[in-house]
Amino acid sequence: MNIALIGSGGREHALCQKIYQSKLSKNIICIPGNAGTSTIAKNININFLNFKNLLRTIKSNKIDLVIVGPEEPLVKGLVDFLNKNKIKVFGPNKYAAKLEGSKAFMKSICKKYKIPTAQFKICTNRKSVNNFLKTCKMPLVVKADGLAAGKGVAICKSKKQVISFSNEIFQGKFKSSKKLVLEEFLEGEEASYFLIVDKKGYKFFGSAQDHKRVGENDKGPNTGGMGAYSPAPIINENLEKKIINKIVNPTLIALKKKRKPYTGFLYVGLMIKNNEPYLIEYNIRMGDPECQVILPRLNTDILKIFNNVLKNKIKKTKISWKKNKCMTIVMCSKGYPGKYKNNKIIKNIKKIKLKKNSFIFHAGTKIINNELLSNGGRVLNITSTGKKFLEIRKNIFRIIKKLNWKDGFFRKDIGWRVI
Repeated sequence: MNIALIGSGGREHALCQKIYQSKLSKNIICIPGNAGTSTIAKNININFLNFKNLLRTIKSNKIDLVIVGPEEPLVKGLVDFLNKNKIKVFGPNKYAAKLEGSKAFMKSICKKYKIPTAQFKICTNRKSVNNFLKTCKMPLVVKADGLAAGKGVAICKSKKQVISFSNEIFQGKFKSSKKLVLEEFLEGEEASYFLIVDKKGYKFFGSAQDHKRVGENDKGPNTGGMGAYSPAPIINENLEKKIINKIVNPTLIALKKKRKPYTGFLYVGLMIKNNEPYLIEYNIRMGDPECQVILPRLNTDILKIFNNVLKNKIKKTKISWKKNKCMTIVMCSKGYPGKYKNNKIIKNIKKIKLKKNSFIFHAGTKIINNELLSNGGRVLNITSTGKKFLEIRKNIFRIIKKLNWKDGFFRKDIGWRVI
């Protein structure tokens, strides 16, 4: 099969590696890809949000299947566009993609189908924010309604902070939306639960826990993710039944009732309190960096899985997992998630001899004149598998020590809950 993979992050490098390992894979193009994907696929540097140009590229490369990595093209309707043009594509339709594309949409489904989630208020102006503040306790979570690359969320400890962050949203700080959701702050332990879904059913596709705050001890602003590990020990059999029955099934039924059934990866973002799951968010794709700790544990041929989703046969598909554990630590450009500088040289990466249980997934990287340069906030995902999380993390530290990148930083406490 000729495969086109859309995206340029660490998630896409991890997906590309699994596709490359598939017996069904013939040629892979990554649009636009990164320095890591360029070693196992052909990178084509075009804007994937220009759907017509993308279609020409797909047709000229005789692509059999398109895999969409990031959320933005899904929310903007890439799957619908490609389906209309009779191109096979893996991912949810535009309507279903609103589960991530609009927090207000997701919350409205929760309300209608009694899905456990934080109490909330959808606000479109300052007056509605001020009115809600009269009735609620602090802290309060403020979320921009649309896509914001993981940065459109603030946990506010005072009403002044709520008003300040709300004003930033209303003034267009996050271009995707000037609407917001105010919700109660839920205390507990966060976890991510993944499914792979077709029109007739779904299968479990791993669990993980990530670290969203930029600083150690979970301090500082939110990021796209500073590290993750899999599996998530907190998700036991009893809890999994509750996740399925109380959250997943009602959501998928809601979309089927609109004749817009969900297909693709479904990421269920959870808060666990007293062994009860509460829905924090849905993502309509694999997480990043969660993908980088789930895929190394997958035994089954990933293209076989994708093909069975397109045939609506996922319920009959046996998905096999390694019994080991996996962790990744994200190396970032200094200054992230604020201002940072690109084009900083990363040395020694070619000299590092990785064992079979270790991987370096590229995220924000590029190659210029045979030199590896930083090209984003999150730059490298240093990943390893093993039996114990402590030993895995020690191995990752050893790999990081061999890198020579003075302009990068990382959290040293990834996995603190399990170590």
